[in-house]
Amino acid sequence: MRERNRGPFDKDSLNFIEGEVKASKPTKNYVFMIHEWWGLNDYIKQEAEKLQMELGNVTVIALDLYDMKVATNPTDAGKFMGELKPERAMVIINGAIAYAGNSANIYTIGWCFGGGWSLQASLLAAKQSKGCVMYYGQPEKDLTKLKNLNSDVLFVAAFQDQWINKEVVSAFEQEMKSAGKKLTVKSYDADHAFANPSNPKFNKEFAADAHMLAVSFLKERMK
Repeated sequence: MRERNRGPFDKDSLNFIEGEVKASKPTKNYVFMIHEWWGLNDYIKQEAEKLQMELGNVTVIALDLYDMKVATNPTDAGKFMGELKPERAMVIINGAIAYAGNSANIYTIGWCFGGGWSLQASLLAAKQSKGCVMYYGQPEKDLTKLKNLNSDVLFVAAFQDQWINKEVVSAFEQEMKSAGKKLTVKSYDADHAFANPSNPKFNKEFAADAHMLAVSFLKERMK
């Protein structure tokens, strides 16, 4: 496994940027990866490394929105997610945007909790945002905010999801249409978090297909 940089530390803004996988040569393309409700665990760090290898000369940064807390059971995961203050998450994301620099092209990807924050990170990146991938994450409902979104969005949905269900996805489709933004929805006959191998509902075939679609989506927008 390649060595990953720990990244800069600033207690007021960046905190730790864990799992940074740098491009082999200078690049303007940065992918922000945002973890599930478990936190920034080894699985997400491995996904950052995998994605960087697949995309080529990009820098992938797996952001830590939990300030180094990692859950190993649903009780703690729910606790950490509930304790997160949106203001703190935005400070961390804005710190990462500043770290990437004013000339960076920023792409985002996240799952579940991180899927919702993938969209929020793209909104915060403003004109620097070039592509957003959301795996069964909470959509933004504020039409005014969506109108300011600069990037296309790929939304990976699960038909059996009881949280981000068909109604939520349909409403997001309408809101994005009203905002004049491009949204691609790919739905699978699976349950929430089907892309995570540690989930009992993991579907290997669907996960591989969704991953291939996400990589193609990002590559196309990096041309």
